[in-house]
Amino acid sequence: MYYIPLEQSIAEGLVYLIPEPKSPHGVDVSPDGKYILVGGKLDSQVSVFSFEKIQKAIEEGKFEGKDPYGLPIIAMQDALHTQVALGLGPLHTQYDSKPCIAYTSLYVDSMVAKYDYCEGKVLDKLAIHYNIGHLMTMEGDTVSPDGKYLVALNKLAIDRFNPVGPLHPQNHQLIDISGDKMQLIYDMPLPLGEPHYVAAIKADKLKPEVRYKSGWNSRTDQKSEFATRAGRETTERTCDAEGKCTVTVKGTLIRSHINPEIIEAEVGDTVSIHLTNSERAQDETHGFAMYGQNVQLSVEPGKTSSVTFVADTEGVFPYYCTEFCSALHLEMQGYLLVKPKGYQATTTAMVEGTSYTQADYDTQVKTNLDTQAVIDQVVAFITSKDFKSNPTVVALVEDATDQLGFAKEAKAKSEAAAGTQDWQNAMLWANQWWQYQVKAADLGLRAKNLLDEAGK
Repeated sequence: MYYIPLEQSIAEGLVYLIPEPKSPHGVDVSPDGKYILVGGKLDSQVSVFSFEKIQKAIEEGKFEGKDPYGLPIIAMQDALHTQVALGLGPLHTQYDSKPCIAYTSLYVDSMVAKYDYCEGKVLDKLAIHYNIGHLMTMEGDTVSPDGKYLVALNKLAIDRFNPVGPLHPQNHQLIDISGDKMQLIYDMPLPLGEPHYVAAIKADKLKPEVRYKSGWNSRTDQKSEFATRAGRETTERTCDAEGKCTVTVKGTLIRSHINPEIIEAEVGDTVSIHLTNSERAQDETHGFAMYGQNVQLSVEPGKTSSVTFVADTEGVFPYYCTEFCSALHLEMQGYLLVKPKGYQATTTAMVEGTSYTQADYDTQVKTNLDTQAVIDQVVAFITSKDFKSNPTVVALVEDATDQLGFAKEAKAKSEAAAGTQDWQNAMLWANQWWQYQVKAADLGLRAKNLLDEAGK
């Protein structure tokens, strides 16, 4: 942290003092930068200081003295534009879209005062309930206030709402300031100890990302090096020359599955888990918690979250999604299996299940080709539209393209096995090829439906 010493600030003319009687409180610069409005907390008026007059006094070196630390003091009469008698306890000020119009809270009087600070004239006062502190007009802290509404942030509610105990809710009140006279239009209870300072901004000025880019690291604001797509999950155990081992997991989360479902490690291994939320829907957050390892992640759509820990105790440690995400939410679980150091598994021969024939393979291939025909129709429809202007459709197409890439790889392996008349593996890969096609078709149909709805 850097700071400028007081002596340097004085020498370079950075700081000056202006007297303000009766405990000044809120200090607010007008939208055009010409005036500084100061509420006298124990006074009955607001002092309006002219920035032009302040600058003139500084340029002329016209000061009425210095404080004990050597700060130059500008005489109040040399900086003051006017004072406006508003009422008891003026605190904070907000501005209107109309030139020279301001609103100041009156704590003791429990009122809002509307006035012209250029002319020094009170225009209106409105009683509120009760003991207003801060207040807010729409974009009232900017160079172009929006006007229309004011919100009074009151410190007490008293009899405005039915009490449910000694601690009452606080009271915010919505006031229409579009006309010459202020009008109270709504009371809103809030469970706050003492409401303090809020701001309003037009919703159309907000341009938030409603979903992270696929595989995004929110902490570095860039693509995560551990980002993973569905079908590309990996678990890898590596050891260095000293025998220290690390299990690196690149997994995915999607309704309603954590992949991988089983992670294996040995006692003493460092376990590094990186999970990508593969959801394309907005707000479909998944959680990840692991029993006994102090692991708790929140993984928003598109985000890749990481956690690293040492597996120092052998055993089985369940992990699961902590955010209710679907009817099958409870299916989102798995296990970390921590084996004793140096554990050796006993190998057994694989017992073959169903035996497949060329006829089985041919039937599956026909199903795959029929499925591809449907996919081709959907692709033709989507590409005939201006789909790139719809971010959600673009994301779905991207995912579907990924799945078709996986399908192409499975198809090649299936055909290679069929070429050697290995119908067992040919059939297994043909079925995998179809599974990827089904995922691609589902994504494509969702994209098509979105385009249909947009065209209505």
